[in-house]
Parts: sequence; C-alpha cells; structure tokens
Amino acid sequence: MVDHNRKELDAGFPEAPGYRYAQTVGDELFVAGQVPMDSAGQLVGLGDPATQTTKCLDNLKTLIELHDFVVGDIRHLTIYVVGEQANLTTSWQSVTDWFDGPVPPATLLGVNLLGYPDQLLEIDARIKRG
Repeated sequence: MVDHNRKELDAGFPEAPGYRYAQTVGDELFVAGQVPMDSAGQLVGLGDPATQTTKCLDNLKTLIELHDFVVGDIRHLTIYVVGEQANLTTSWQSVTDWFDGPVPPATLLGVNLLGYPDQLLEIDARIKRG
C-alpha cells in the first residue's frame, strides 16, 4: 500500500487516516483544509482564534513548500471561523499580519462548527504555480 502522506508525516504532520494532505496535478496543488494541530495531533490555541489562524497558515506554508510550491502560489483562501463576529475579526487580523503584505483573494466565513471539538479555524487554499 502506498503512503500518500509520507512527505507530510516526515515533516511532522500528524497521522491522517482516510485522506491525503495534498496532491499535485500539473501546476496546481490541491490541499486538505488545514487545521490548527501540532505534530502530536493536538489542537493548539484553545479558545484563541488568533493562535489557531496562525497555526493553520503555518501548516499550510509547510505543506505548500513540501510539494515544491511557494506562498506566492496561493491564489485563493477560504477561512472558516466558529463563533461570534469578534472571532472573524480577530482571525482576519491574524491573516493580514501573517502575510505582512497583500493577502490573496479570500473568503471569510462564519460557521457553526468544524471537525474537532474546540476547533475554531480551518483554512482551505487554491494553489497554482505562476
């Protein structure tokens, strides 16, 4: 059986049974939504949308670079945020701080819940070279 997540596991991503972290097709990279987990598979920044946003973006950057893309190849972000309006505002500020310049086109969505208990953030991205 081929381990499609070998690069990610070697880079410290937690086990992800049942799905792939990423797949390159031509000049595009398709990624699973990034969650605020550390290498032990533990959520970081419980109750803190700023910390969770930064961790999602850090994980996304690592994933992109593992597949020989760069942050500048991000063409669109979708940022899912659980909670009140303040969580969306805090998350967006963390996104703009993280990019330290122009943010790619993005959609910021308030949602009811995400896949893990205490998860406030998930970030999805469209990535294409060029």
